[in-house]
Amino acid sequence: MISTLTAGWSRVLQFLGQVSMYRLVLLSLGTLIVIAFVVSFFGVLVPGPLEIVATLAVLTAVCVGVDAIAHRVMRLSHRIESSLITAAILLFVLRPSIEIADMLGLAFAGAVASLSKYVLAWRGRHIFNPAAFGAAVLTISGLGASAWWVGSPFLAAPVLLLGLAVVLRTERLRIITLFVLIAVAVTVLRLSVQAQQAQFEVTTGELLSLALWQSPILFLGAFMLSEPLTMPPRRWQQMAVASLVGVLVGWPIDVGPFTLGQERALLIGNLLAFAFALRTAVRLTLARRAAPTPTVQELEFTTKRPLRFVPGQYLELEVPHRRPDARGTRREFSIASAPEDLPTLRIAFREGGAKHPSSYKKALAAMSPGDALAVTGVWGDFLLPSNPTAPVLMVAAGIGVTPFVSQLRHVRLAEEDRDIVLVYVASEAAELAFREDIEASGIPVIVFTRDQPQNMPSNWHWARGVRLDAEGLERVVPDLSARHAYISGPPGLIAELAPALEKARSLTTDAFAGY
Repeated sequence: MISTLTAGWSRVLQFLGQVSMYRLVLLSLGTLIVIAFVVSFFGVLVPGPLEIVATLAVLTAVCVGVDAIAHRVMRLSHRIESSLITAAILLFVLRPSIEIADMLGLAFAGAVASLSKYVLAWRGRHIFNPAAFGAAVLTISGLGASAWWVGSPFLAAPVLLLGLAVVLRTERLRIITLFVLIAVAVTVLRLSVQAQQAQFEVTTGELLSLALWQSPILFLGAFMLSEPLTMPPRRWQQMAVASLVGVLVGWPIDVGPFTLGQERALLIGNLLAFAFALRTAVRLTLARRAAPTPTVQELEFTTKRPLRFVPGQYLELEVPHRRPDARGTRREFSIASAPEDLPTLRIAFREGGAKHPSSYKKALAAMSPGDALAVTGVWGDFLLPSNPTAPVLMVAAGIGVTPFVSQLRHVRLAEEDRDIVLVYVASEAAELAFREDIEASGIPVIVFTRDQPQNMPSNWHWARGVRLDAEGLERVVPDLSARHAYISGPPGLIAELAPALEKARSLTTDAFAGY
């Protein structure tokens, strides 16, 4: 059952990974705007069609204009998707209007939201969600107020479906689900208490419907809380942030004349996330590049500031360039080096195979030693068991071996004694990357390639064309059921290999959608 779900999830990620996170969010918000515009003609939404169009025009003009000026002043590449996303979220959060005074307030909120990306930022990370910050400042200033009209039963289904695509793409399904459950539960509790105090009779089902389908909880979670640049690196930290925001959204707290609900609840969660992630956004300087295999490129950087990561985690690397395509300017890369290697840090990626290389790939290939790039954050829970005596099985498909290289280097340099077996799948022997690091670890390695690798150590075994299925894996790893299995590689390969690991003691996957 678990392996079936893993295979299904991997295929979904493979499909969604064809579009950048920013482009998918923008497409989803654009679709939601069209739906809201059409529905508004029937008079069931608070804003009318003209108010929606006018507000969107003002917010778009201000957000795009402020971002363009800021990028020119700071000499950064302008990503118009970011500007449009901020404007679209503000459209659903603020109160649309065609009144001049109200539109000036909307313009003020848009400008504040866009400026916060640069003024309230730390080493490439946003401290606050821009749209939430703009809405909060607008309300506090008295020039306007947030309305969250997106919390309408007529928009609930589109928000759920479009938000689900975004959450799956950002791999935040568990985190956002936790937030929704807590926010809805606390909201129902609050409404129940208020109903009893007012002596109103209301059923639990009615309260659930009100909390889930007639509130902005789904929208806030899917399109705002899920933002990677305001998320901490570890899953438990993300769950702590989601729980805090869920409680504050479900039961707003009055502080003087203000209420810590909705956008201000999210801002408090952003502060907690920022505290967790203070040391995960740094600048790197390219030291050298190498080619471990004919289709794999390795980049070695030096860090200018301390960087904290755990072997098995990945970083997000920003490569600004002109006219970025649909995949954007940021990508995720597993870290190939160990913490003990710092200030040296290595990443690797597959270079060959694409008929039409992405703009990001071309920009990365054009980098020279001495060039600097920004790491916007470190994330991931693809970590070895905390118990060092737990037997481990690593299954790597192609360049998916990268996080295992980091873990194996750490185990060796930290002089840990772990029982690890590596199954390494590659198209051919020449594509076995990081052989030196893997051989130095001294662990048993089973290789699945079409041709036999040359000069293999005695602890390496070539599977001789054995197909990597459940039967073949049990043959080469007879104690499979006693091991904690880890599999890393492209989503398509993980989907094919996951069923073979269903007999393992546990299964942890690390899928990447390419770049």
